[in-house]
Amino acid sequence: MLSNVFLINLVATASLTLIISLIIILVLKMEKLKQLQSDVDNLKKSVDEMDEQAKLIVRTDMELNKTQEELDKKMTGLYALQRLSRAISTTLVENQIFKMIQPNYLEDLGFEKACAFLWNGKEKVFVPHVNIAYAQGEIEKIKSAPELTELYLDFIKRERTISSNSLQQNIMLKGKLGRIFKASSFIISPILPKEGDKGFLCVGTENEETVINEGDEELITILANQLGQALDNARLFEKTWRAQQDLEKKVEERTRELTTVLDEVKVISKRKTDFISSVSHELRTPLTSIKGYASILLTGKLGNIPSEVRERLDKINRHSDELVHLVNDLLDIARIESGRVIMKGEPLALRNIVERVLDLLSGQLKERHIECSFNVPEEANAIFADRSQIERVFINIIGNALKFTPAQGKITIRSSKVGNTVQVDITDTGCGIPEEAQEAIFEEFYRVDNAINQEVKGTGLGLALVKHIVEAHNGKIWVKSKAGAGSTFGFTIPQP
Repeated sequence: MLSNVFLINLVATASLTLIISLIIILVLKMEKLKQLQSDVDNLKKSVDEMDEQAKLIVRTDMELNKTQEELDKKMTGLYALQRLSRAISTTLVENQIFKMIQPNYLEDLGFEKACAFLWNGKEKVFVPHVNIAYAQGEIEKIKSAPELTELYLDFIKRERTISSNSLQQNIMLKGKLGRIFKASSFIISPILPKEGDKGFLCVGTENEETVINEGDEELITILANQLGQALDNARLFEKTWRAQQDLEKKVEERTRELTTVLDEVKVISKRKTDFISSVSHELRTPLTSIKGYASILLTGKLGNIPSEVRERLDKINRHSDELVHLVNDLLDIARIESGRVIMKGEPLALRNIVERVLDLLSGQLKERHIECSFNVPEEANAIFADRSQIERVFINIIGNALKFTPAQGKITIRSSKVGNTVQVDITDTGCGIPEEAQEAIFEEFYRVDNAINQEVKGTGLGLALVKHIVEAHNGKIWVKSKAGAGSTFGFTIPQP
């Protein structure tokens, strides 16, 4: 009996232990199941996140591809615009500018058709200048519709670019322009030169997949601006060229007129020279007779002469000498002008020439109490000239200085080497020459209007003769002076 009870208790205990063990195992399984479910949830969440990231990567890749395509399109367009701009800039002929827009450039810009018109204000019509991929009838329809003409003129006036993209809010106008220009996408930009006829450029495509963006509008606007600038350059060149042609024509006509006048002046000058030469020759004969008879009478060979008669004969003799001097100067000028006098050039020492002239004029210098000095350095001593003629140059210039330099004044002669010539400067401390008279003093018979000239007799031929002699030696002569401050006469003589 006790054994049965013990056995039952043992079985019960074993069963309870088994149940407890099963419960523990079940609890552990439940915990593991929960852990597994949590891992599954985490894994699913990670898979969802990875799916989102994959979708984001795909979208980003698509956007990058689209951006790359747009960038490639823009770069292609920019290169095409650069080449087209370079082509446009190579011509300054208005009719050739629009011919530079070729289909290959248009294709690189992303379009297949184009047209351009300029407004003719006189005839009140749009004139076509570009036609790519349009039939002639289509071009006539684009330019001729009255309502379109007003529309074109309006946006030219507004100076703004329009496109199928910018007209999204104006479906009717977009559709109307699309039908007229035969394009699903299009850009119309005004051509605005500063002067002359204005117009517009239209580019388009029938490809419905092509999307116009702001970058495309900007490229076509730049192209239209460059066309306007090119038209300005061509028109300015044309205007300048025509002005140059007119100027050349006027210069040619004026040259012909001046040549005719110069020929007439040469004829008149020759007649004047011939007349002076002839008259001078004719005057020398009676003057020689007058002077000869006066000299004979003064010798007393024909009888005694009263003092009153002698005084008058002296005047006749003196004035005859003045007339002979005048006639000789006139003859010399006429001969030099006509080329009948040949300068007999020879190597000379300038110092010897100056000393000889000053010796001839020493009496006048002492009489007027005028100091005269000269400085001829060795390098500026050798000259190549006609001795007698170059002496006359010094005598006439120094003689003039004597007339217009007051007592106790000074005359200075200096020479210097200038290139292959010797420059001589003769300076005095006389009354000077007014600026307005300095060019005229080398003209024949010209005399400065001053108090000294009113008292001192002269012909106005001395400096004219000097100028002819210097120029016959291939030299130049000039004067620098100021009224009341003396004068400097300078001239050049070639060296051997």
